[in-house]
Amino acid sequence: MSLSLTAAILADFRHRFAYEPLLVRAPGRVNLIGEHTDYNGGFVLPAAIDKEIVFAVGLNGASHLRLVAYDLSETLTLTDAADISPSDVHWANYLLGVAAQFQQRGVAVPGFDCVFGGNIPVGAGVSSSAAVECGLAFALNQLLETGLDKLTLARMAQQAEHTYAGVKCGIMDQFASLFGRAGQVVRLDCRSLDYAYFPFDTQACRIVLCNSGVKHSLASTAYNTRRQECEQGVAVLQQHNPAIQTLRDATLADLEAHRAELSPTVYRRCTYVVQENARVETACHHLETGNLTAFGQEMYASHAGLRDDYEVSCAELDALVEAARGLPGVFGARMMGGGFGGCTINLVAPAQVDEFIASVSAAYEEQFGRRPETYQTTIVDGVGVV
Repeated sequence: MSLSLTAAILADFRHRFAYEPLLVRAPGRVNLIGEHTDYNGGFVLPAAIDKEIVFAVGLNGASHLRLVAYDLSETLTLTDAADISPSDVHWANYLLGVAAQFQQRGVAVPGFDCVFGGNIPVGAGVSSSAAVECGLAFALNQLLETGLDKLTLARMAQQAEHTYAGVKCGIMDQFASLFGRAGQVVRLDCRSLDYAYFPFDTQACRIVLCNSGVKHSLASTAYNTRRQECEQGVAVLQQHNPAIQTLRDATLADLEAHRAELSPTVYRRCTYVVQENARVETACHHLETGNLTAFGQEMYASHAGLRDDYEVSCAELDALVEAARGLPGVFGARMMGGGFGGCTINLVAPAQVDEFIASVSAAYEEQFGRRPETYQTTIVDGVGVV
């Protein structure tokens, strides 16, 4: 946790509002493998990381909401907390959507003040939006003494993104931010919401993110289109087997048997998801046996599927993965997040991290004329009070 960041957020809140707030930190996340599987009822393998957003939140004893995006030096004031609706101010919707979720559960949300800011790189695919949602949900749950459990808060944060931000995301990002555990990754079954932790020592193998510098917008048509294409595939398969509720229930044999009824695009989308679910389970086995080399091969296969079948990669992400492949100490690499930009995630032996960053950065600069930002990340606990 950044003490200077926390101190700055606290000082700003005190200066603006002249009372003591509740301080909460909410981490971003990485996802080692299992991309675009969450909204298809499948498996994911995320972890909370030490890129985070800090919140200072307090009940102001009045009816108004005062929201401050510290990093943007922007504010939004609403005169009546009981009258929340989507805003033209993009960042505010992640907060307003959360407040609206409490109201929909019959919780009267009084006036509150919120200053938030962080060091999660926006647009990098490490889920700054989920951290914003989960941090405020956790804070309001504490301040209003509503006693909601973490899974309920994750669902509320997800619904806030659906209804106010317009992104029909799965639950992985919110779950990872709330359920993260230091030194461990968590395999989440996005259908049953069963989960299991697997040890991942970031001292023995570093997680290095390479930011393509290409901003992605998950609310863009492409993300929701991918979801619709998967649903089209399920609709066809269901006609033959009603037990197939999501692509989690489908097999490659199912897809092959009814390939003629699927468009080539829908067939490729569905094939990727079915294969990726299998990769997550295989990758967890490799973690249990400590075989990082085999784990890395699953990452490379994941990237190829995202690039060729799901078509959510881009030239910059592909170049970063290819630059990493074959370098000393690199176990695996792939694009991470919704796609069309953001980061690659790389597993690198500690002794080779500096050489890895230098080599990948040089190759990327030669091709695109700019050096990528890189971040070494540590796996940390989920949302909590500072």
